Amino acid sequence: MLNSFRSLTEVFNNENTFEKFRKSVKEIDVLEGFHAVFPDLKKTVKPKYVKKGILFLSAENSVLKNELFLNRKLIVEKINNHFKEKIITDIKF
Repeated sequence: MLNSFRSLTEVFNNENTFEKFRKSVKEIDVLEGFHAVFPDLKKTVKPKYVKKGILFLSAENSVLKNELFLNRKLIVEKINNHFKEKIITDIKF
């Protein structure tokens, strides 16, 4: 009977029923770690939320928004490389 017990970490990481939960946790990690990846944007860009792999950002300056839009593939790549997993597929403002 003792062999049937598993740690919570093992259950959360391996059970298919927790897949949505794991995805949500990873998306929250992206929101909280955004400024660790891009510290220069801390004062000007705010991550709002992630929905279906799309990161929504808020930037007050339209010139900055355009610059970020043009570099969105690079931003997505940097975020995914930082977290060593494909979490974000696109960015919207």
